[in-house]
Parts: sequence; C-alpha cells; structure tokens
Amino acid sequence: MAVGRGLALGRDAGGAAAGYLRRRVGEIRGSWERSTRIEVPPAVPAAPPGPGGLRIAYLVYRGNPRCGGQGVYTRHLTRELVALGHSVEVFSGQPWPHLDLEAGVGFTPVPGLDLYRDPDPFRVPHPREFRSRHDLLEFAVMCTAGFPEPRTFSLRARQLLAARRGEFDVVHDNQCLGSGLLGMLEDGWPLLTTLHHPITVDRELALAKAENAYRRWTQRRWFGFLHMQKRVARQLPRVVTVSESSKADIAAQMGVPFHRMTVVPVGVDHTVFRPRPDVVRHAGRVMVTSSSDVPMKGLVPLLEAVAKLRTERHLELVVVGRPTEGGRVARTIERLGLGPAVRCVSGITDDELAELYASAEVAVVPSLYEGFSLPAIEAMACGVPLVATTGGALPEVVGTDGETGLLVAPDDPEALAAGIRRVLDDPALAERLGRGGRERVLGRYTWGATAEGTAAQYRALLEEHRPAC
Repeated sequence: MAVGRGLALGRDAGGAAAGYLRRRVGEIRGSWERSTRIEVPPAVPAAPPGPGGLRIAYLVYRGNPRCGGQGVYTRHLTRELVALGHSVEVFSGQPWPHLDLEAGVGFTPVPGLDLYRDPDPFRVPHPREFRSRHDLLEFAVMCTAGFPEPRTFSLRARQLLAARRGEFDVVHDNQCLGSGLLGMLEDGWPLLTTLHHPITVDRELALAKAENAYRRWTQRRWFGFLHMQKRVARQLPRVVTVSESSKADIAAQMGVPFHRMTVVPVGVDHTVFRPRPDVVRHAGRVMVTSSSDVPMKGLVPLLEAVAKLRTERHLELVVVGRPTEGGRVARTIERLGLGPAVRCVSGITDDELAELYASAEVAVVPSLYEGFSLPAIEAMACGVPLVATTGGALPEVVGTDGETGLLVAPDDPEALAAGIRRVLDDPALAERLGRGGRERVLGRYTWGATAEGTAAQYRALLEEHRPAC
C-alpha cells in the first residue's frame, strides 16, 4: 500500500512537472513570436535651437509615463525646454516615451531586450535578439534576480553619443545613474542628472514589508543596482533634485555633497489639471493615483482606512493604476471585502485623469515616502481637497496643514480615515482646501518654471566645464 501510494505520488509529481514544462515552453515560444511583431519606432530629428539656445541630449531609460513620474517629467520638461528656444533630443529605452514631437522634441530609440514588458515580464529572449554584449549582460543580471536596465541603457547611450560628439552642448540624465555616465564624463561631455529621490528609501521600505526571508533576498538582489547609482551620483559634477527633502536624503543616503545639488521643483499642466464645474462630484468618492504596486505608495493603509469608513457611510475608492495580480494590494482588497467599492483605472489621458479628479470629493496621497509627488499637485491644481501623509517631501509640497491640504501620519489607517472623514463632513473645510491648493500650485509648480530652472543649471554646468584661459 505504501509503495503504491509512493508510486502514485511520483507519477502525479512527474505529471505536474511535465505540465509546467509544456506551459513554460509555450510561453517562451509565444514571447518569441510576439518579438517578431514588435517594431522599434523611427528616430525623429529635433527642431534646431533658437538664437542662444542649447542643444540637449536628454537620457531616460524608461520613458513611458505609465511607468511613473519620470515619464511625465520627461514629456513636459522637454516640451517646455523647446518652447524656451532649446533643441532637445530624447534618448529612451523601452517602454517608449510619450513626447510632444509636433512641438519639435526629437527622439532616438535606445532599444534593449525589454525583459519586463507586458504581457510577458521576465521573459527569455530568442537567441536572434542578442545583438551585443550589453544584451548578454542585461539577460544575465535579470536571471540572477537583479535589475539591469540602468546599467545597460547607460552603456548603449554612451555608444550612440560617442558617434555624435559635435551635435550636443549638454547631456541631461533622468535618474539612470548607470556606469555608462562615467564613461560619458571621460568622453568629455558636460553632464548633469535629475535625481528625484534616493532609491535607497524604496529599498528599505520594500525590505521592511517583505513577508519572508526569500522575499527579503530577492528585494536585496533587485535593488543591487543601488551600489552603482551611489558611486556614479557621487562623481557627477551637478545634480538637480526636486525638493529640499530629497536633497537632504540624497546627501545622507547617497553621499552626494550639498554644494553639487540644486532644487528645481517639478510642475503640472494647470491648463489641463484645473477645476471643472461641469463635472458632477460623486458623493463619497475618494481618489488615489499610484504608478506602482509597492509598499512605499501606501495603498494598503489607505484600503484599511476605506474599509473602516465604509462601516460608517457610503464610500468608493477610485485607484488610478493597476495593482499587481495576486499582489499585496489585490490580496488586501479581497481580505477586506472591498471588491465592490474599489475601481481601478489605467491607460487614461491627462484630460480623463483631470475629469476623474473633478468627480471626487477628496483625493489622497497615502505614500510612506515621496521625493515630490506629482499626484499631489495634480489634485491640488484641480481644486480637489487633498489628504496627504507627512512622508518625505509631502509637507514641503502640500503646504500649510488645514489651508492647502490636510497632513496625516504615514502608514496609519486611523489617521487617513480621520483626515478623509474631516473633509467629507466639513464642506467649508473642503472648499478652503481646494481653493488654497490650486492657488499654491499656480504660484509655485508650473512646467515653464521647471524648464527655466533646469536651463539655468545647464548654463551653470557649461560655465564650470569651460576650460580656464
């Protein structure tokens, strides 16, 4: 009997393994076939600079705005730099950026293996896809649970720029901080970077929320690129960051000297993100924007706050973003029985996003940490009352508690629930927060001001780079 059961279990295990192998082979073949249908977009030349304008090579290793704030920053900053009379050519890896090409922004694709693409992340490329040693490095690092894109993108970008040495005045890196940047410095390029916030914070929060030893190991391995980014950041001549909070954290956690850093806040398109009196506000609608399903964004504490408030009143939560299937957020929604009360929206335009803000009674930024927070100023620009945590730069961005937004402790569902309740129960407070928030944005956070501040940093860099007479 025991022998028979053992043989049966062995056959079951063997069958399961064979089934898995067949599925995996099918997935790999499907990925290979998909790769044959994906085309690299053509390069688009940049409009020439106006009188006194600079020629800027702008680097972003993941330029798509759906990947987070760096893609949004890239699109709006480059457009406004062109409006100031500069020539800007964006060098980007996959997923490709959304750029205002009609405004004169140029584009050069820097294709990699796109190992994390939708719908087959962590894929095995076809042998024909390997065209360089950088491709081999990219795949090898992924196979060991690391994240290779900052390094490999920077190496590819260095090769492309080496062939175009006389075509640009300055190179602007958007938080790639790959080792190829040090090669660009050796090649003689005037180069600065925008460092939005130190990713060391993301790593520490991810490790703190890891559920077991294996997850802690994979998180440490994934964030292994941080050693490189610290080393590179400390050697760059000029670093632009987006808040005083980020500046202090970069100095403390990455060792970049204060005197090399300058704060240039990001902006918002206030002609799109504006009050919309024609849009009906839905009673009890709470809105949150989250570009990634990671602990740092604080969605789990917000869901717990929503569950608490739903015992008192009608409430619905609109999440702009796509939680990972089976991830912490999805499991929390199921655990709390919030499926009917939570609606997730993704792939929408800025105009549709602004309309969603206008339909909400309150917007929330529940992040445990932010180096700035585009969602905060987008909501404020729309005149929607905002509840935000005190994580990172949020108090600096939001302004006076009770006048331009409500500030609560991070990672605290009770505090989030209390802040949301205050806004919903006090129409006069909600009106004051909405009005004060928009006034603050219009006075401080526009993309035109971001472009002017960034261009001033280019000129300061070129002045430092000029050979002594």
